[in-house]
Amino acid sequence: MSARIYNVLFLCTGNSARSILAEAILNREGQGRFRAFSAGSFPKGQVNPGSIALLGGLGYDTSGFRSKSWDEFAGPDAPELDFIFTVCDDAAGEVCPIWPGKPVTAHWGIPDPAAVEGNEAERNLAFAEAYRLLKNRIDLFLALPTDSIEPLGLQHRLKEIGRIEGATDGR
Repeated sequence: MSARIYNVLFLCTGNSARSILAEAILNREGQGRFRAFSAGSFPKGQVNPGSIALLGGLGYDTSGFRSKSWDEFAGPDAPELDFIFTVCDDAAGEVCPIWPGKPVTAHWGIPDPAAVEGNEAERNLAFAEAYRLLKNRIDLFLALPTDSIEPLGLQHRLKEIGRIEGATDGR
């Protein structure tokens, strides 16, 4: 019998940087246990070039990434979501659609690397830092015994992960 694969949605307003990075990390690190998606409340329409450059440089296949609306995950044909993480403070404060299933949610806000102004090295560093912070949180998430923790306990632990180094305000 095969193990259950959990569906995870990472949300950010523009779906061009942080949520894309998180989707890539979880799909690689949680392969076989988790299936990650990303979306935005007001998608930019394209993935930020800084996200593509960083992920490509780390050996990720970037051909399938696209900036998309969270509406794709609220309809009747959407995958049933088990977990939803907001990774930016704006998305955390917005009124979300009604999601199919009963996903466990948490806010994992981190600074927006796409908002960093400066030279190319400073912008690249911001994307690398966002990646590092998300990877740390996702590694902690993957270490949780998701099958054996009751939902409220799991929700509490996921919120704690959202408060580790680099956390922004939010909800």
